[in-house]
Amino acid sequence: MEEQQIGDIVTAHYRTGKYIGEVTAVNPAHYVVQIKAVLKHPEQGDLHSPKEVDVPFFHERRALAFNERANIVKQMVKPYAGAIPNYKDSLTDSLGTLREELQRNGDTWSNRSLENLKQLEIEYNR
Repeated sequence: MEEQQIGDIVTAHYRTGKYIGEVTAVNPAHYVVQIKAVLKHPEQGDLHSPKEVDVPFFHERRALAFNERANIVKQMVKPYAGAIPNYKDSLTDSLGTLREELQRNGDTWSNRSLENLKQLEIEYNR
C-alpha cells in the first residue's frame, strides 16, 4: 500500500460517504483528511443494520463539511488525480444522485431515507 504524505490530494471513504480531501496529518493507523468535495453522500439509517427501518434510531447522516478534518483508516484512502470540484456543487450533485437511487428503489428504507434527505437539504441550503 502506497503511503500518503501531508499535502497529498486523496479520495477517502468515511462511513458510507466518499470524499476528496487533503492529507493534513499521518498517524500509524489513519490519516487526517481535510474535506474539499463530496463524491458520494452518506447513506441514512443505522450503520450496524444497513437498509433496515425497524431500528432503535434511524440516523440522519450529514456529509462531512468543507474543510472539516476526519480521521480516516489508511486502507480507505487512495490517491486522487484530477480537478477538485467546488464543495457546494459536489454536495448538491451527490445528494441528487442518492435521491435518484432511493426513488428508484422505492422500498421502506429508501422512503425513510428520502425523508431525512429533505431535512438535510434544507439545512445544507441555509
